[in-house]
Amino acid sequence: MVRTPNAAKRVAAAALVSIALTGCNDHAAQIAPRAALVRTAIVQPRDRQASLTLTGEVQARFRADLSFRVGGRVVARTVDVGAHVNKGDVLARLDPAEQAADVDAATAAVASAEAQLRVAKATFQRQSALIASGFTTRTVYDQAQEGLRTADGALQAARAQLGTAQDALGHTVLRAEADGVVTARNLEVGQVVPAAQPVFSLAQDGERDAVFEVYESVFLGQTDSRRVTLALVSDPGVTATGEVREISPVIDAKSSTIRVKVSIENPPAAMTLGSAVSGTVRAKHQNEIALPWSALMAAGRKAAVWTVDPKTQTASLKPVTVGAYEAGQVLIKAGLEPGERVVIDGGKLLSAGQSVTEVGGQS
Repeated sequence: MVRTPNAAKRVAAAALVSIALTGCNDHAAQIAPRAALVRTAIVQPRDRQASLTLTGEVQARFRADLSFRVGGRVVARTVDVGAHVNKGDVLARLDPAEQAADVDAATAAVASAEAQLRVAKATFQRQSALIASGFTTRTVYDQAQEGLRTADGALQAARAQLGTAQDALGHTVLRAEADGVVTARNLEVGQVVPAAQPVFSLAQDGERDAVFEVYESVFLGQTDSRRVTLALVSDPGVTATGEVREISPVIDAKSSTIRVKVSIENPPAAMTLGSAVSGTVRAKHQNEIALPWSALMAAGRKAAVWTVDPKTQTASLKPVTVGAYEAGQVLIKAGLEPGERVVIDGGKLLSAGQSVTEVGGQS
């Protein structure tokens, strides 16, 4: 049988394709899945006592904003910020001309009311004598009695008005309500200040607090106690102890912090008002497993880590409970057992059941 050139070409091409396919199948059969290279570590819990240190400020336990009870123009100022004052010391004065005029007017009103009362008394006494003799009517007598009561009431009102005017005159002088240090001043000589506007802030002598702005996350942990160790930032050798006295129930909207006040026990003289102090509080002892950040993965919405079965050398994803996040490491409080081998590097491309090969840094 004679083959044409085209037929011969087709036979040769089919043979080449068959040989090529046979070679591909043999090569595929020889390729085996490669094990992933990972770095692992054997986990062991550790006894951990964390501490937290924050910076705060020394403040007076009791502070007061002082203001005039009447308005007027400031004519004198006797203290400045930082001055120590005693109870009753004069801090500032207002121009008393208006209040003095009110006192004069009230005094005159009292004198007038007293004169009217004397006339009413004389009239009533005369009518009392006349009615006893039958020389006046009951109506006139009643009118005299009513006039006496009215005059007496007018005198009482005038005296009350005089007392109010005298108080207002006394309020033109602003005095310290307790011993303490002036921490703020909001007035100058010649300035007109309205009534009740704070013009001085007074930090009273006595007990002192260290005030801290604490992030809300700090309260998620459990502290060992309410005791706080305090130290001056400028001189760490000056120390004191304190106890948490007050925790604000409101979170500051701007800083997202909570104000915490710590009472200072026997504060050193160097811990003056406004001094910056550091406060350290310790947490309870806890057994936790520390892993580097690279070990942390996710199983759905939960945290997880890759563990390696030492018998089969295969990886599996295990959910865990994170206790805390720290710089460079994450603390696992549940989900792992001591002695388990965890992938700490190279786990991003792993899949469940995949074979692994541990390299470098195995522990």
